[in-house]
Amino acid sequence: MLKKSLWSSFATNPLKYPKLEGDIAVDVAIIGGGITGITTAQTLTERGFKVAVLEARSVGYGTTGHSTGNLYIIIDELLSSLKSKYDNDVVMRVIESRKSALEKIEENVEKFNIDCDFSRQPLYLYEDVNNIILEEIKVAEEINLAFTELAEDFPFEQDNGIHFDHQAQFNPLLYVLGLAASLDKEKCSIYENTTVRSVEEQADRVLVNTDDAIVAAKYVVHATHTPKGLELQYHTTLGPYREYGVAAKLESTSYPQGIFWGYYNNQKYSIRSYSRDGEKYLIAVGSPHKVGQAENNRKHVEDLVNFLQDRFIVGQITYTWGGQNYKPADLLPYIGRKIKNSREFIATGFSTDGLIYGTLSAMIIADKIEDKFNRFEDLYEAARHQPVKSAKKFVKENANVAGEFLKDLSFKGDDKDLLEIMPGEAAIITRNGEKAGVYRQQNGELKVVSALCTHMACMVHWNNLEESWDCPCHGSRFDTSGEVIEGPAYHPLPKKIIEK
Repeated sequence: MLKKSLWSSFATNPLKYPKLEGDIAVDVAIIGGGITGITTAQTLTERGFKVAVLEARSVGYGTTGHSTGNLYIIIDELLSSLKSKYDNDVVMRVIESRKSALEKIEENVEKFNIDCDFSRQPLYLYEDVNNIILEEIKVAEEINLAFTELAEDFPFEQDNGIHFDHQAQFNPLLYVLGLAASLDKEKCSIYENTTVRSVEEQADRVLVNTDDAIVAAKYVVHATHTPKGLELQYHTTLGPYREYGVAAKLESTSYPQGIFWGYYNNQKYSIRSYSRDGEKYLIAVGSPHKVGQAENNRKHVEDLVNFLQDRFIVGQITYTWGGQNYKPADLLPYIGRKIKNSREFIATGFSTDGLIYGTLSAMIIADKIEDKFNRFEDLYEAARHQPVKSAKKFVKENANVAGEFLKDLSFKGDDKDLLEIMPGEAAIITRNGEKAGVYRQQNGELKVVSALCTHMACMVHWNNLEESWDCPCHGSRFDTSGEVIEGPAYHPLPKKIIEK
């Protein structure tokens, strides 16, 4: 079982927000209390809108609280990947938009005096024996993006490398909690433990239905990392992935500062240090896989731990965590109205760049709601269609989804004796022609739920690392009680009773 993220260990006294238990009306309802939702709330309330933020669990503790805390103007997939699909003008506009979001974060830190360890740092890219960095140098030179080749005394073994100055790092959870605390309480209400079950768009308003209340709003923002419900025009172009993070106390105080992206045998590892309260940690993030498709989730963290311990002088691994991201087929996130003239706005497809893109989404969506022009809105238009740029990845992602669905249709079930399921373990079994996910708690009692995802009826797979039921089709995840953790699913897995 994973431990908590490093960031959550420093949020010792987070604010607690109430659960929504009565109907309300607002200008804008925001679903999701991560960096996207809270920044959107902050931007809109400053412009006079009345806002409600609906968070299914706790503000900041979802994807935001499981990120790297790195902020940079290039993208996770590298500029060379963008250049393979777009011209230099688009590549430069992506960089400019991301730079504006980074500056917005820095502005908020200073404006609201947020104690989140924000600091400007260089981003280093280096590799062992491949030509990844050479391609990046070529693109940077084409667009006149300033970079510096690595000095001979660079601390890590490498074949090629460059760095970009004036990037940044912070504690993302402390930032979001601080930003939430700064919101005008008269204009913005935040509700935790408030799960949205459906959204109904009408001619003049949108109704957001939770377990205990209805929110009537002029506009709704889906700040949920991926749109909720059957938004297939987006889900079929997004690849859901999980990636892991580990942190250990540093035994050396001379570890270099900065963001380090190391490419070892074509696999990228993101490495950084972090200091707070007199302690110094080294963080490594990597080992990705598609959601619900790992044969053994535990091995991904084990590989990451081995990578860290084999190359650096560190003490005991003190924190391990997982995070989710959605990779867009054409490499650009979807930000804006769900469809033309819709009252619903989405922000998705951030890959692992959610801290920057979440902030940028807030800036673009707030302008759209206020009917103001944003110079980057066309670049990330949510209702766009890029058949040529998306085709290859679109086919690959959907062939993978179809394969998982058909594979599960032919699954005959385990039918193993329930006594063989040990405490902390789970299995898919078949009873009376129905598939059920069975998890045995440490006290020996069983939790039994339907094994079919409530989004599109793909069969969920057991995640033995995070003790969750994960859907391999569009990335929905459920806890052992069946409740939605994340993903497009609105509804929990129905509970089942096993007949002996």
